[in-house]
Amino acid sequence: MTTETWDLVVVGAGPAGASAALGALTEDPSLRVLLLDRSDFPRDKSCGDGIAPHVVDALAEVSAADVVDDWSPVRDLELAHGDVAVAGPMRRDAYVVPRRVFDARLVEHAVAAGAVLRRHRVTSLTVDGSGPLLSGELRAQVVVGADGAQSLVRQALLGRRRERRAIAIRGYAPVTDEIRGRQVIRYGDRALPSYAWAFDRGDGLANVGYGELLPDGTSGARPPSRRLLLDQLEQLVPGAASTGSDWRGHHLPLSSWRWEQPDGPVLLVGDAAGLVNPMTGEGIYYAVATGIAAGRTAARAVALRRPEAAGARHRRVVRTLLGSHLRHTWVASRLAQSPRIVDAGIRAAGRDRHVFDALVEIGLGDGRIDRHLVAGLTRSLVPLPRLRPARTSA
Repeated sequence: MTTETWDLVVVGAGPAGASAALGALTEDPSLRVLLLDRSDFPRDKSCGDGIAPHVVDALAEVSAADVVDDWSPVRDLELAHGDVAVAGPMRRDAYVVPRRVFDARLVEHAVAAGAVLRRHRVTSLTVDGSGPLLSGELRAQVVVGADGAQSLVRQALLGRRRERRAIAIRGYAPVTDEIRGRQVIRYGDRALPSYAWAFDRGDGLANVGYGELLPDGTSGARPPSRRLLLDQLEQLVPGAASTGSDWRGHHLPLSSWRWEQPDGPVLLVGDAAGLVNPMTGEGIYYAVATGIAAGRTAARAVALRRPEAAGARHRRVVRTLLGSHLRHTWVASRLAQSPRIVDAGIRAAGRDRHVFDALVEIGLGDGRIDRHLVAGLTRSLVPLPRLRPARTSA
């Protein structure tokens, strides 16, 4: 069997993989980059389709911010848990772009920049003295694993790991006046953080869905059925499940307190790296940001003829970029398991614009739990005592 040799092979051509190819080719346009995916594009992907402004900022660095062009921006966000609700404009516009469109546009950018796209299902990954070898036939100086939640690259690198996972179902339903121009997130009454969403795409349809944590396997509880997920969606967003179609389910590996990236010439990005917001399930920003970072690191490692140093550098770069944020989202996801704290957060966001903005940043971007958010939660959880009038002597 003839072995092909490439500077960089990216496994998976979704947002993380296409962004890795763009990051590498922006750093060095002469780099020989092979982009592999088991599917042809365009193809659908189960997702909330939300594109935060941070994603557009990151893509602007690799001349690909136009992937959201001709899709209407969404400014308003609603957060609710039962009768407790807040709604208002976000500081910056977000977008809702179907993954069938978004992913294909990113791939087109990567190919235009010089990447070679090939349909190929990777069956194995080994690393020997000559570097990484994929499927026994593709040799690379550096490999980027961007092959999603069930990543073969991650398993080859780290083995099977037990990690917190969520399950969600997604469909598309006609937009109603209630959700027009909005991103709506409504928490349910099952174990939190569980919520339904309805995101207006701006074209007459809304991305609708429901997700919750999967049992950890130690309690004996069974995972939720498709019917239960749809019933919860209909309960929280009336009409969404009954009028929706094109349903797709998916599992999400949720980020933990720390992020793992071994030394060596194989880098992990996006879902394959377990980088999914544990509070909201959002992963597009992580995918794009870490993909671009990995591509740049790979290009520099190849230029320095030190592919074995790529893993250590990628680990440092990503921890600098997201380390603090990941710790804060981990804490936030634990706090959000309490209905009382969820309600307190929503009430605080209704009173204080800074708290509202902080919750948006933590859930959809790269935010932190700051003193304003802590103070707002504290005020909501511990109401100030009423002051009695002072007694006066007769």
